[in-house]
Amino acid sequence: MTDLSTHPTQRASAWLADFASALERADIEGVQALFAPESYWRDLVAFTWNISTQEGPAAIGDMLRARLTETAPRNFQVEGQASEAGGVLDAWFTFETAVARGRGHLRLQGGKAWTFLTTMTELKGHEEKTGAARERGVQHGADSGRQTWLERRQQEDAELGITTQPDVLIIGGGQGGIALGARLKRLGVPALIIEKNERPGDSWRKRYKSLCLHDPVW
Repeated sequence: MTDLSTHPTQRASAWLADFASALERADIEGVQALFAPESYWRDLVAFTWNISTQEGPAAIGDMLRARLTETAPRNFQVEGQASEAGGVLDAWFTFETAVARGRGHLRLQGGKAWTFLTTMTELKGHEEKTGAARERGVQHGADSGRQTWLERRQQEDAELGITTQPDVLIIGGGQGGIALGARLKRLGVPALIIEKNERPGDSWRKRYKSLCLHDPVW
């Protein structure tokens, strides 16, 4: 094992190096040995394509046996400087999988992982459209071939499922499903939302007289 009796950033880097090495070898027991008996791995989509928490080395091992090969994680690097207080080391890190880039957080206690967070931040090939890649939005001018918003929307409807196949099926067109569909569209991921009610949003519309929250004014 790598010596952990150095600066917090070096210790975090050493732990991540041991972790990455064990993952590369598919050494599940080696990964489990890096976690404390009471430990928690919280994953937001990056490894499990879900929001899930593995409690303890045994659960962590089960998750990795099911997901490691397909996920293919690598390039774990400490982000910024780690810190330590009260015997707990805190460090942020970045990493990659076969299809995504991610960011995570690590807490070490006595050289073992106490809490471990992995989150997907972007899909490879569907990066956030920012900076020079940002969409131009409304197009002005006297271009005779320019489509209106409605024409573009009608074209999307006509092509989805015919010439453009959805990568994602979203079951339920409530506020959560609609928000997810909008987010995937922003990332350029074709998605199809199906809803049992007549119209998208009916699950909310039929429950409340208006779109509102339950928060009191105060």
